[in-house]
This record gives sequence, structure tokens and C-alpha cells, in this order.
Amino acid sequence: MIITVLLLIAGFVALIFGASKLVDAASSIAVGMGIPNIVIGLTIVAFGTSAPELVVNLMAAVSENTEMVVGNVLGSNIFNILGILGICALISPLTVKSSTTWLEIPLSFLAAVCVLFIGADQYLNGALDNVLTRSEGLTLLLFFLIFLVYNLTVAKSAGTDEKIETKKYGTWKAILFIVLGLAGLVLGGKLIVDSAVEIAQVFGMTERVIGLTIVSIGTSLPELATSIVAVRRKNVDIAIGNVVGSNIFNIFFILGLSTAITPVPLSSGSFFDIIVCITASLLLFMFVFTDKGNRIQRWEGGVFLLLYILYVGELITGTAL
Repeated sequence: MIITVLLLIAGFVALIFGASKLVDAASSIAVGMGIPNIVIGLTIVAFGTSAPELVVNLMAAVSENTEMVVGNVLGSNIFNILGILGICALISPLTVKSSTTWLEIPLSFLAAVCVLFIGADQYLNGALDNVLTRSEGLTLLLFFLIFLVYNLTVAKSAGTDEKIETKKYGTWKAILFIVLGLAGLVLGGKLIVDSAVEIAQVFGMTERVIGLTIVSIGTSLPELATSIVAVRRKNVDIAIGNVVGSNIFNIFFILGLSTAITPVPLSSGSFFDIIVCITASLLLFMFVFTDKGNRIQRWEGGVFLLLYILYVGELITGTAL
């Protein structure tokens, strides 16, 4: 078991290292090719910060560990709001300034609601099982494409092209780091999925619970680090935008792509997780848009953290199905 835990930790290290090097190298090449900062930020950087969740989900989908596929996405989204924004709000009240975030917060809520409706086959269609099908996965990917095109259009029309800090590498060095980054992602993803499944079997836990806790928190570390740094630098709008954008990305792209690879059945417990995800998104919407200053106050961050602790407690004790 000690070896398995060490392999799990090594997997997270390799995964995050791989994502970091891949983003640095790809961004360096993109800058050298004269690609606008807007495009780099909305594509390479956005994909890079969500690469850990993406790779773990793809590995889980290919190996047909479908409970982990749904658990990782929902767990990451729940942790992003209740955990990351909770911690950041305790550091400093979070204020929404960006006009795009005003649309993205409701959209992240609607994305979670979308999963509930497309997955509730037994309740809505009288089917024998609740399954996210390949066609529904392709539909989620279509929504993601529309969201990406919208972001690019809004960013360009607003005339913003904020400077993105990138490391400058020579061509061959950048290519080497891309290869190393991809290798780190693949190796890390494989180690995480295999180790998590083994830990779940040893402790008698379901893959769903492991995906919702250990795996989702581990793969959300880049978002956590980015958001905390942004808050400490007083760029609080970035913290909210980072989390909300990640949540939309997780459902529309990562869950969509995973489901397109293999149909994903939903257990009864998954609906509890979906409801928690919807509730967290709704609370974020209410906290931001009912405050006169469009802020998440420190006490509201405390509420987020308390709810997350209660949720994890429900999972560990097994009372959450």
C-alpha cells in the first residue's frame, strides 16, 4: 500500500510537471509564430491548466473505469467552487469585474444542469439505465466549440490582448519540452488511475469516491495554485474566471470527450454529486450577483469550505450512496 500511495503521488508530480512544461513550450512556439496572446490564453493556457483532469479522464475512459470519469469531473468542479474559491475568499474578498465572467458564471451553472438532464434517462425517458451516450458526449463537445468561438470573438471585439508571461525557448528545446510534457502527462495519468483503483479496492471504496476526492483534488492543484497566486497579487477577478472557466471546460470538453470515447453509466450516487455540483454553482451565482459590490465575502468563502468538508464527510462515511 505504501508503494501504491507513493506511485499515486509520483503520478500527480509527473502530471503537473508535464502540463507545466507542455504549456511553457507550446506558448513559446506560439509567441514565436506571432499568434496573439488572446488565442494563446484561451487555447494553450486553458488546455494546459485542465490537462491533468483531461489526461486522467481519458486514461479512465480507455480502461473503462467509468465511475472515475464522472467522479473526477464532478469532484473537480465541486472542489473548484467550494474548495478553491472558499480558500481564496478567506484570503481576500473576490470581486467580479470582467464582463465575460458575468456570462460564464451562469453558463457554468447551466453546464451542470445539462449533465443532470442528459444523464437522467430512467426518470425522463423510462430507460432501464442512466447512461451518458456517445451522441450526448458529441453534443457537449459542440457546446464547448461554441463557447470557445464565443470567447475568442468577445476577446477580439473588446480589443484586449493582455501580455502573457511565457518562457523563451529555442525551437529544439521547445520540442524537447513538448515531448517531455506529453510523456509526463501520459505516465502521470496512468499511475494515478491504476493507483487510485488499487487504493479503492484495498479500502473497499468505490472508484466514484476516489475520483471525487483524491483524484479530483490532485488534478485541480494547478487551478488552486493559479487562483491563490492571483488573489495574493490582488488579481481577484482572475481567480473567479480561472475556476469558472475550468468548470465549463471540464463538463463540455473533458466529460464530452471522455463520453465520446466510451458511454458512461451513472450510478444513483452520481446524481447526488450532480446535485451538489449544481448547488455549488447556484450558490456562486447567488453570492456574486446578490452582493452590491459583486463580491464573494470572507464569510461566504467560509460557507463554501464548510459545505465542502460536509460533502467529503458524507462521501467517506458512505451516507452519500
